[in-house]
Amino acid sequence: MKSNTRSEISTIPSSLGYSMPAEWAPHEGTWLSWPKDPITWPEQLPEVEEIYTQMIEYLTPNEKVFLLVNDEEAQQKVLEKLKKRNVLHKNLIPRGLENLVIHKIPTVDAWIRDYGPNFLIRQNELAFNHWIFNAWGDKYEELKKDTDVPQRLKPFLNVPSFEPGIVLEGGSIDVNGSGTCLTTEQCLLTPTRNPHLKKSEIENTLKDFLGVSNVIWLGEGIVGDDTDGHVDDIVRFVNPNTVVCALEEDPLDENYELLKENYRRLELAKNEKGEKLNVIPFPMPGVVSYEGDRLPASYANFYIANGVVLTPIFGHSNDEKALKTLQKLFANRKVIGIRCENMVIGLGAIHCVTQQQPKIC
Repeated sequence: MKSNTRSEISTIPSSLGYSMPAEWAPHEGTWLSWPKDPITWPEQLPEVEEIYTQMIEYLTPNEKVFLLVNDEEAQQKVLEKLKKRNVLHKNLIPRGLENLVIHKIPTVDAWIRDYGPNFLIRQNELAFNHWIFNAWGDKYEELKKDTDVPQRLKPFLNVPSFEPGIVLEGGSIDVNGSGTCLTTEQCLLTPTRNPHLKKSEIENTLKDFLGVSNVIWLGEGIVGDDTDGHVDDIVRFVNPNTVVCALEEDPLDENYELLKENYRRLELAKNEKGEKLNVIPFPMPGVVSYEGDRLPASYANFYIANGVVLTPIFGHSNDEKALKTLQKLFANRKVIGIRCENMVIGLGAIHCVTQQQPKIC
């Protein structure tokens, strides 16, 4: 890996004019990796595959879907499922299949948000960061093999890439596209990721490789999250100066105090211009569990795409409240709820399995 010392200007995206755009910026497409790991979803793979076909159906009218599959058999399975839902007929066949691009690139698991390329832009040029993926602090040895996925995608992308040289997952950061990044202390400061780096050094790396000037540090993530507190389950930018912040209504719930603390931090936080943030309370879906273990279920794990906002819902009374809140914030996009009780058994939801590729002019 290249050094991330700030003196090596040629290897630092920000010094070259690159930055990470906000998720609501126009997309060229969305990267997905077809689910296949029976350890992640021991009995739920058919249901999770159905969620994927729904996502492809909702995404392809407005942007491309770049789908990674392990082999020809998996590709045929995907196409058959899409035909059954009439997705190919409605969205893809009239366009000559150009909005579904399938790559036969094997992966161990589906979490492309965390191991995939982290895209950057400068004017009309695209690039990406290739962070080190160590399976959320060395938790799952087999899944660490997916760390080389960005490198394997490079021939298809054919754009410059940068290697920050530190462990970081895409779900641990969120940017407003104007110079501010959100992250959590629980995740980025855990000793199983970058024990040799101080907080200030990690912050400088974020500034160098995301093109931001301001980092807002939150505290802890939600209970049941094996990623050590990814920010995409608790707080998300919805415009350059507005965030939704997950809050638990039940004071007896384990998430109540830790989410309240994040809300307090946001009330004191400022954007890259020194302005206070507009902080919107966002509901939680209560306790979602599997075999006695609490799962990291959160409406904040939504994905902002061209024309739509795909939002996990869980059959809870707060589902409608979450969808209505987002619809007010994204008036020019259709907010779509997708039932994710089966997906979150794998300890992630819609944002965790998607990776946006921004559109360049």
